[in-house]
Amino acid sequence: MVFALVGLVVLALLGAVHRYLWRRFVGDTTAPGSPLRRAGTVAAFVLPLLSVGAMTSGRVGAPFWLQQVLAWPGFLWLACLLYLTLALLVGEVVRPVLLRVLARRDGAIQGAGARAVPEPATAGPAEESGTPADVPDGTRPRAEELVPSHSAGASARSEAAGRTATEPVAEPATEPERERETEPAAGPLATSATAPATTLAPGPSRRLFVSRVVGGAAAAAGLATVGYGTYGVLRGPSVRRITVPLAKLPRAAHGFRIAVVSDIHIGPILGRAHTRRIVDTINATSPDLVAVVGDLVDGSVADLGSAAEPLSALRARHGSFFVTGNHEYFSGAGQWVDHVRELGLHPLENARVEIEGFDLAGVNDIAGETEGQGPDFGRALGDRDRGRAAVLLAHQPVVIHDAVEHGVDLQLSGHTHGGQLWPGNLLAELGLRCGCDGPGAPVPSS
Repeated sequence: MVFALVGLVVLALLGAVHRYLWRRFVGDTTAPGSPLRRAGTVAAFVLPLLSVGAMTSGRVGAPFWLQQVLAWPGFLWLACLLYLTLALLVGEVVRPVLLRVLARRDGAIQGAGARAVPEPATAGPAEESGTPADVPDGTRPRAEELVPSHSAGASARSEAAGRTATEPVAEPATEPERERETEPAAGPLATSATAPATTLAPGPSRRLFVSRVVGGAAAAAGLATVGYGTYGVLRGPSVRRITVPLAKLPRAAHGFRIAVVSDIHIGPILGRAHTRRIVDTINATSPDLVAVVGDLVDGSVADLGSAAEPLSALRARHGSFFVTGNHEYFSGAGQWVDHVRELGLHPLENARVEIEGFDLAGVNDIAGETEGQGPDFGRALGDRDRGRAAVLLAHQPVVIHDAVEHGVDLQLSGHTHGGQLWPGNLLAELGLRCGCDGPGAPVPSS
């Protein structure tokens, strides 16, 4: 019942976020019925289906080839969904500012244009009184134009007789004169007296322009972030060296090197080549001990057993150790514990071993509680000599409080992926600092 409710909440959230992305990237930037809008609408339905398929195909036992087909587009779109949404939320702050700036600019341009157009002259006193107005010589009617011809008919004489002395009789224009009359006057503001003024087609509206600018910038930022993260994963892991002083550690063990790796996530996307890169990176550090702290795989031993085989090449003076993560319980934890043992790793299932100068303990992940195999700190640490330093392998940092109660000096964890990318790294660091005050603070791995 609880899982069904959580599933519904997740689906509702996915639907709401996709609706928001469609509105900002498609609805606000494309014309109704256009090919771009139709393509964006189809993508808004297909992409979330791919993501749901990528997340569930392995757990429902779909064929491995189908998992691989769904994995790349489905999981990459989930990453894009996160960072496109974050970029759009930043754009919501920028959007009204741009609209206000453009509105002021347009207002200033319109005001300048209005000042540049001369106002039509008002009638002078002479025109109001009926007295003929003075006009330039070049435009004053000639005498012959004011007197009708004697050869004109009676209708023409009658019409001319009713005119004032200043009202010329219109003569038929010749063809060149017609052409001159229909030509527009010089100057950008002049228009023909016999034809309507030509107007430019209006461009995109101010709101459409801002939507396209903000949407384009958000798309560039989100996709660039995901591209950088994808490149980092495919390039292989990087080494981060951290020195942790332990008061109880004997001088003979000073400088002991533990190579910690977590969340390898061998699966439909990251396979054997990814495992080999990690092994080569670890071996290059010449560690005294290797700690694999959970989420090794995303799939069954039948599908991924061969992809995990390079782990047998791990080299460390005191060996390699393994504890389960939450994803192992999605993939068959018991089978994977047996398989890594065959590859030469030592599983620590709520157990402890004595290493040179300290105790190394490991607990199962919290997800194992659903199978009755959750963490048991009493079994792992209950009867040990607290005069010795204790190092705990636990997948999730949240068990730090139990670790402190059992006298753990150092906890090595994963699960947060090192924060993955901004702003996840800031949130992960904040969570660790808020929940890990005092001794026993965990060192997360990536």
